[in-house]
Amino acid sequence: MHGGKIRRGSSRRRRSPLALAALAAGGLTASAVGVAGASGAHAPKAKGAPIVIGVSLSLSGDFSADGQAFQRGYQLWAADQNRAGGLLGRPVQLDVVSDASSPTQVVTNYEKLITINHASLLFGPFSTLLTVPASKIANRFGYALVEGAGGAPSVFANGLHNVFDVSLPVVDNLVLFAKWIASLPPSQRPKTAAYPTSNDPFTEPQIGPAQKILEAAGVKTVYSHVFPAEVTDYTPIADAVAASKAQIVVLGSVDVPTATAFVQAFVQQHYNPKAFIATGGPDQGATFLKAVGASNANGIMVPNGWYPGYRNASSQKMVAEYVKKYGGTPSGINSDVAEAYSVGQVMAQAVTATKSLNNATLIKYLHSGKIFSSVQGPVQFDAKGMNGAAAAFVFQWQKTNFVQVLPSTDPNSVKIQFPKANWGG
Repeated sequence: MHGGKIRRGSSRRRRSPLALAALAAGGLTASAVGVAGASGAHAPKAKGAPIVIGVSLSLSGDFSADGQAFQRGYQLWAADQNRAGGLLGRPVQLDVVSDASSPTQVVTNYEKLITINHASLLFGPFSTLLTVPASKIANRFGYALVEGAGGAPSVFANGLHNVFDVSLPVVDNLVLFAKWIASLPPSQRPKTAAYPTSNDPFTEPQIGPAQKILEAAGVKTVYSHVFPAEVTDYTPIADAVAASKAQIVVLGSVDVPTATAFVQAFVQQHYNPKAFIATGGPDQGATFLKAVGASNANGIMVPNGWYPGYRNASSQKMVAEYVKKYGGTPSGINSDVAEAYSVGQVMAQAVTATKSLNNATLIKYLHSGKIFSSVQGPVQFDAKGMNGAAAAFVFQWQKTNFVQVLPSTDPNSVKIQFPKANWGG
């Protein structure tokens, strides 16, 4: 999940997710072609030398759960694309190498994929932390880097013209949640909030905007702390949050282990905030549910740009394929799968529309303002390479179901469980 665009809050009016889906279905110039997942019943069989797509993924190390989910998303897309006739009539072949969640190794990997393995195209790694160095290497060799998990401001701060994030930008991830809290009647609105966050470039940019909104609504900050991403024992930090007795906890976390550690510490301290939202971890489906226990997950929220119940035809098809191939239930699908699949879809549409594998041509086309379709909804890149058409959602675990709860005006949203259930409830 990690994801950005014409920035939210600009003069551009935001459409509802359903309106954006309708736009994607009816007004696209590129989405009707090259979309993986289309029926391959009458598609000509791909033949000839494969088109090699280079990818570095965190198949081990700190981001391994996300990296492995990304690999599944890329593989699902590649299988669907080949069933639909491949790209330019040729089969696609993923060349995946592991970076062990290391910014140093990701640089080595992409350099090798380009200069030794001769990949024609590149897909992005997992996390902002790895996307920043990956984008620089891709840019050095003139490659487009389409990615789905590098939406933090630091990815676009270098002014590179070759990086494109298909997912929701992270800077506004928590705004929808904060505005909902601010909209509650004063008698129901929590009075205090805690903001523990990793110094990860994915988490930290999200906290400030939410904190500003909540403070303007009269929600007092009683705890605010940025901790190093390298922390291995979160107990002292979580205990300090519990001691603050904050009624809202906004946790800047990147993964399941971090979110789980805070939950476990809160349970041990018998501290149960009225609202608990984490930037990453709760979105990782069955992995998160297993780690914290279904009864403890109940009521925890997370912002994101996709979920398994999203009313999007290609998303529903992908979800069904995933369950058939890997088992489990739709609620157990990690949002990273959709982010990765969307990368493949957007690249395929650009290649098909331009009839080219020339990266300079692809970069120009991706910057042309065209609207692409994906399992996450519409994608339209701004001058920085951020997705200006991305919709924002907030999700919540309710029992063992991962459901959409915001925006409240969306007919697909269900009522928020608030206050959240007691631990074990």
